[in-house]
Amino acid sequence: MPPKRRGPLQTVQRETDDIKRKVDALVQQAAKPDASDRTDTLERCKELQRAMEEIMKTLKKLSKADEPAPVGNYDQCKREEEKRLLTLHERLQSLALQLQPHEETAGPSSSQTEQESEEENSDEEDESSENEDAEEVVQDDYDDDDDDDADSGDEDTDISPAATEQGSVSYIALSAFTGEEEGDLSIQKGEVLKVLSKNKDGWWLAQNSKGQKGLVPKTFLKMSAPQDSERENEDDGESEEEEEEPDIKSSKTSNWNTVRKAVNEIDATDVLSAMGAIPPGFRPSTLSRLLEEAGKSYRASHFIQPKLSQSQLSFKDLHMDPDSGKVHGRPSRVSLTLTLWSCRMIPPPGVGLQVLSRHVRLCAFNGTQVLSNIHTVRATYNSKSPKTWSFSPRMTGMLPCLLDGDCFLRCDSESPDLGILFELGSTGERGDLSCGWAFLKLFDESGAPIALRTQELTIHGGTPFEKDTDMDTTSTKRGYPTGVFQQMLLSRKIPKLVVKLKSVNTRSRELLNLLPDTIVGSLSTLHLLATYRQILADALLLDRVTMYNADLICSSVLATFPEVLDQPDLMDAFRKSWAESESNLRRSDKRDIKVLKQMFVSVYMGSVFPLLYSAEMPAPCWADEGVESQRARIIYSPSQKTSVEALLSPQCSHQAFDITQVTYDLISTAQP
Repeated sequence: MPPKRRGPLQTVQRETDDIKRKVDALVQQAAKPDASDRTDTLERCKELQRAMEEIMKTLKKLSKADEPAPVGNYDQCKREEEKRLLTLHERLQSLALQLQPHEETAGPSSSQTEQESEEENSDEEDESSENEDAEEVVQDDYDDDDDDDADSGDEDTDISPAATEQGSVSYIALSAFTGEEEGDLSIQKGEVLKVLSKNKDGWWLAQNSKGQKGLVPKTFLKMSAPQDSERENEDDGESEEEEEEPDIKSSKTSNWNTVRKAVNEIDATDVLSAMGAIPPGFRPSTLSRLLEEAGKSYRASHFIQPKLSQSQLSFKDLHMDPDSGKVHGRPSRVSLTLTLWSCRMIPPPGVGLQVLSRHVRLCAFNGTQVLSNIHTVRATYNSKSPKTWSFSPRMTGMLPCLLDGDCFLRCDSESPDLGILFELGSTGERGDLSCGWAFLKLFDESGAPIALRTQELTIHGGTPFEKDTDMDTTSTKRGYPTGVFQQMLLSRKIPKLVVKLKSVNTRSRELLNLLPDTIVGSLSTLHLLATYRQILADALLLDRVTMYNADLICSSVLATFPEVLDQPDLMDAFRKSWAESESNLRRSDKRDIKVLKQMFVSVYMGSVFPLLYSAEMPAPCWADEGVESQRARIIYSPSQKTSVEALLSPQCSHQAFDITQVTYDLISTAQP
């Protein structure tokens, strides 16, 4: 029986195994103190590097069609071989640097470096033109762009050893780092390092002033300016002629300006990340910044207002049904309810940072623009499970809408990339940080809505406008797991957000169709928002003398309810008073819209409106426990039972009267 023919991929695997055995033997031989063998070992190391280059070129040119027989998981096997070769290359690279004499590791001259870089660039251009078609096969899996290096203008090194022979670049250590494993290089804050090679996993091979080499995380380093590096070289040349103590003093004084300049140019999150206070993927919160800088443009108080038509003479999303006298329901392209279940494996911040709030902000998003208001749901945290967030905790009484994970979303955007953006955030003493984000696209490639089911969304680091930013790079320091079991364990460590999309029942759909075409909010406030829209339609479409009348409308409810909508604790007080009054209604009255509108006005004016302009009530402040406690004591105090006598008594103080408290201005509030 003839022997079974080997496929090209299997041949490469056997060659890689052979290279690995030779590398292991070479490492053992290099550990011997015999200096005469170091030259031979270095030559063998270079030969193995050249052999690995040939194997890598062969591997890149392979395709599934070259196999004589079908191969299962061909692409995965090919990626695993690439990772094996990269790991072996790093070992040979470190070994070659250890075996080189001190004169060679000092680096070539500037002219020689320029010549070698020009020759290397020309060689790389020739190779790229020859292997362009072959590299397209593995482009997505092997040559991913590193967004973190785009800021500094550097590129990660390829497997070619010519990159290590180029002139090294000087970097400044932003913080001290203590090596935890063999091969790590311990550094001190402000120390100047020469980066010899840059690995794609975020760990760079660096050399300090003493000639020691090792791996350092790139988040701890900042490139020094060219002028500073020239001054450093001049200082190094002068220090060879001076004594040791003056050398130490001059190096410290010359490096201080570089360190100060580098620290001033970087972002605060980069410093906290380098210190280990926050994971590498954390960024300043994008949605929180929109809420602060854009005023009310991304708040529910803005989106609850009616939207004018193109002619500016009528309303686009507010129409009255002449037969029933009710608001005519308007279906939207997206109208659904969802439940936030949990967040798993969220990296906690460092010990030195105090977290005041953990929350999830969500909104409609098309990949480039926020299309709706930004709704916030606060997560509950258990110190026994610091990496798990949960929502809608069990409690006696009414669940606050800020903790309620049941939400609704309506959006009329026609964008094919329409979806829901979730941003995980934590508020501390230094402001709001984004702990990652996830995007759920609501339509598939054919334009059909996705299935309403439970979704496990992978949480990405950085901002929604960044790509391929990991939450933590430490897992890739020593390569990627190749076994199926190891990959399953790794998948359980990936940060996830669990969201359940649900179909809307008939009653909720009727209420949702009364709302604006685009809005996001808590499902527990849906009935109140729908009733407010009924009252708003009566005032704008029935009670006005003519449709062209733009006079002020005397209504405290219309004027102030949107402001209450942005304060969750006042909405909870309104919901509580509403539930108490609704429990006294007959079953037939609960369906009568006239009765509900009258009860809405009376409950609102008797419970929430006095609190809104009370002089004792502090202004709302996000994640301030002292302010939240003080507001809760005033809202739920037994003495706050509102009556005419209490409002007119000298013990009750209120803010100075403003006409905007009782008048609704259609021109300034309606959306264009």
